[in-house]
Amino acid sequence: MDLRLLAVMALLTVAMYTHVSYAKPISLVERCWCRSTVNTIPQRTIRELRFLNTPNCPFQVIARLKNSREVCINPETKWLQQYLKNALNKIKKNKKQPN
Repeated sequence: MDLRLLAVMALLTVAMYTHVSYAKPISLVERCWCRSTVNTIPQRTIRELRFLNTPNCPFQVIARLKNSREVCINPETKWLQQYLKNALNKIKKNKKQPN
């Protein structure tokens, strides 16, 4: 058997059994979703809110609007602060009530 053929077969065998990673590259993992935020947006246009808290980025609030657009809302917005405060109070209240 030819030495080159043996080397190619060995490389193919090793290549078949190597682990393939499906993780994102580090540069994509470390990017923040929100690069800019809006301060004013009509609340009636919001369909859904998502909250992201990642180690490399500040607290991020992403709103999906009724027209399917996504925008980042400034977490310091007054109505959003009140919304979060009410939601936390509701959660605390539900935990205190015995079932």
